[in-house]
Amino acid sequence: MTMPRAKSPTKKITATDVAERVGVSKWTVSRAFTDGASIAPDVREKVLQVAAEMGYSPNLLARSLSTRSTRLIALVVDELGNPNQLYMLSEATRQLQAKGFSSLLLNLSPEYGAGAALRLADQFQVDGIMFMGTSLDQELIELAQKIRRIPLVVVSRNSSLANIPYVTTDGYAAGAEIADLFLAEGYRRIGHMAGPDSDRTELRRLDGFRDRLQARGVALDCVLKAPHYRRDEGMQSLLRYLGATPRAQRIEALFCESDILALGALDALTSMGARQRIAVVGFDDIEIASAPAYALTTFRQPTDYLVAEAIRRLLEPDSVAQQSLMAPGTLVLRSSHHRLG
Repeated sequence: MTMPRAKSPTKKITATDVAERVGVSKWTVSRAFTDGASIAPDVREKVLQVAAEMGYSPNLLARSLSTRSTRLIALVVDELGNPNQLYMLSEATRQLQAKGFSSLLLNLSPEYGAGAALRLADQFQVDGIMFMGTSLDQELIELAQKIRRIPLVVVSRNSSLANIPYVTTDGYAAGAEIADLFLAEGYRRIGHMAGPDSDRTELRRLDGFRDRLQARGVALDCVLKAPHYRRDEGMQSLLRYLGATPRAQRIEALFCESDILALGALDALTSMGARQRIAVVGFDDIEIASAPAYALTTFRQPTDYLVAEAIRRLLEPDSVAQQSLMAPGTLVLRSSHHRLG
């Protein structure tokens, strides 16, 4: 005699199971988990209570087929060695989760370009793309123009493309303010350290910095390059400069495009016993910038506000008419902008 097969203790609970327990239809269970759906408050409360007791949660992937919304936002990055980008990612995922959205992280690399990332985002039927990378390559732009149903916004960089909005800190004004700081300290031999080259996005920090110096009669002495936003790249960039430049001809002050490069520059100075001979200012105000070992003067971005505005442009495109936004930041004075040597 064959005994009936027992139900698996790991059987996934379905909406039908909850409906049978409560004594309602499967569609009533679905409405109970849908914001704004028409359902009596007491029925919703009963359904949610029973669902919690049974361990049921709705299948969001299945629901997306009927709603045509996956509630999934792609976050595209390419410089995860930069702590500021990690902080921005954390803020973006936090704010999206608070709105009931999930995130799809797409990490660009030489082997995995922006075009491939956008195709994957399209296959996942994402509701929007938040681009936090350094470069919008031509393949991505062409795909974005073909796949118009996916809103795209650039965060923390300017975009030169009229049809792709951006939200960023006003880098031009920030650069000018840092130039004023250096000039007020009496520096005349002044340099800049830039991060990786970008294509169709820009920071404008160097532009504002250079223009203000020139307006005040001071030429920018040099522009150092770092291929990535990493501390060791900032360190090596300044070490190369120090090794190739006689002490009497070296710059007095250095504005770095990001804090992580500035920390590398300070490490380079420390390693050569020249910590107090060149003033250094960064940009972003990452957590370690305030450590006593660095006491980095820097420019703080309003990251939470920028992320909120980027999300608004993805979720409410009609309300902001896809307009770009540049927000003011805050100069944070510590001690690294002083040159005591």
